Amino acid sequence: MDMIPILSRWTHIGTAIVLVGGTCFLRFVLAPAAAQLPEAEHAKLKELVMKKWKMFVHVGIVLFIVSGFYNYLVVQVPKHRGQGGLYHALMGTKILLAFAIFFLASALVGRSKSFDAMRKNAKFWQSIMILMAAAIVGISGYVKVALPGNSAPAVTASTLNHASPDSSTTAK
Repeated sequence: MDMIPILSRWTHIGTAIVLVGGTCFLRFVLAPAAAQLPEAEHAKLKELVMKKWKMFVHVGIVLFIVSGFYNYLVVQVPKHRGQGGLYHALMGTKILLAFAIFFLASALVGRSKSFDAMRKNAKFWQSIMILMAAAIVGISGYVKVALPGNSAPAVTASTLNHASPDSSTTAK
């Protein structure tokens, strides 16, 4: 068994759990709690959190890109040859949504003056990122279940109920 595809998938899903979960935590737990602090304490907490969170965001983006393109180009494309364009259209949509999330996440943890207005409205942009991540999960689930690929025969209730002729479970 080749472990690289397994490690790549694990890395991709694990990174999603950390970054999407972290964004949900920031948006729905930390931001409302921090808003109750005096302005000076709120600003200091935000600075400290963003300094740490920035590392997770940047490393996570790299892990997503490397594992995502490996999973797509090396593992999945060969399985979906000849299936038509729906698989690739959905994957293209998923990739575009992911790059939009990468942009927003980078803007929110960055220091560029160009994105100060976005950072001031971080809860809105975090909500948008969470919705886009939910769309990616939905697309991924649909692709995995409805467009499983050509390499492995589908296991159905019918195939599970029909034993092979040489099976020891045949009726006597």
